[in-house]
Amino acid sequence: MVSREQKKAVMCKKQLQLLRSNSHTNSTKTSVVLDPSKYIPELKQKEEKKNQYITMAQVSSTGQNPSQMQLRVEAQEKSFSIKIFTESSCRGLLVFILEAFEDLGLVVLHARVSCSDNFLLEAIGTIENKEDEPVDAEKIEQALLKAFRKWSEVN
Repeated sequence: MVSREQKKAVMCKKQLQLLRSNSHTNSTKTSVVLDPSKYIPELKQKEEKKNQYITMAQVSSTGQNPSQMQLRVEAQEKSFSIKIFTESSCRGLLVFILEAFEDLGLVVLHARVSCSDNFLLEAIGTIENKEDEPVDAEKIEQALLKAFRKWSEVN
């Protein structure tokens, strides 16, 4: 009878061989760790694109045509880059967005806003030191979607 430890060792060896077989570089232990670490940013980028599609679908459920609104939140080193664009002027939307920023504790470091023919907001902000819970790009995106829904209910 084979012991549990032997089964685990065989399984680990098989997994290591599988990783090595997928590796295009030298099959050393270092490459087994480095190759997946290069792949992780690609996965993150794919996840962000999927989140954008989800965002657009949620926005379309509010009655706004998803081709007319774009929302992108990207995490940078210690800040977030936020871009919101709609083809219509969306009178009053900025107030709801700023309230969402305040609720999140987001301090705007730099912003550019245009509300004439269309609505465009480009902002860079950081989160005030909140001990409660960490804020990531997805949480900011969700808060902005909620602000957009509240604005669309009022209008």
